[in-house]
Amino acid sequence: MNKDTRLSDVLHVLLHMGQVEEPLTSGVLARSMGTNPAVFRRTMAGLRKAGYVTSGKGHGGGWQLARPLDQITLLAVYEALGRPALFAIGSRSAHPGCMIERNTNAALAGTLNSAQSLLLARFAEVTLDQLMPQPQEAPSGACGDGTAAAKGAALPTQKGA
Repeated sequence: MNKDTRLSDVLHVLLHMGQVEEPLTSGVLARSMGTNPAVFRRTMAGLRKAGYVTSGKGHGGGWQLARPLDQITLLAVYEALGRPALFAIGSRSAHPGCMIERNTNAALAGTLNSAQSLLLARFAEVTLDQLMPQPQEAPSGACGDGTAAAKGAALPTQKGA
């Protein structure tokens, strides 16, 4: 089963966006996510609608953060992506009249609901600025995924540089 990496992909892109002043094109950011610009734009639509990013068309256009990283939580990004499934565990439904199956399904559902509540509460506590590398960690350009180079050139001016 393939894992849904949209949350991780989008967080990666948002953090790179938080390091630059200028808008970044869909093409550059799509390469960072390992996808194409159309899929990237579709993935980011919920974030734009929620007011976390903006996008502009044409020359000088591109994607930018609409809020500082310290004002965006993991929960906000998760919700803007449409609340993708957190767990791949499902309930058996072959014999709905079987008490063992019903009890097992109820126990699994209760446990998974509790786990999801805890995870979402933790998501609400973490802001994106907390995910930024510390100065002693590897530089952001070390990703090797296209975000460190826009058509072979360095990303636009880093904030605070």
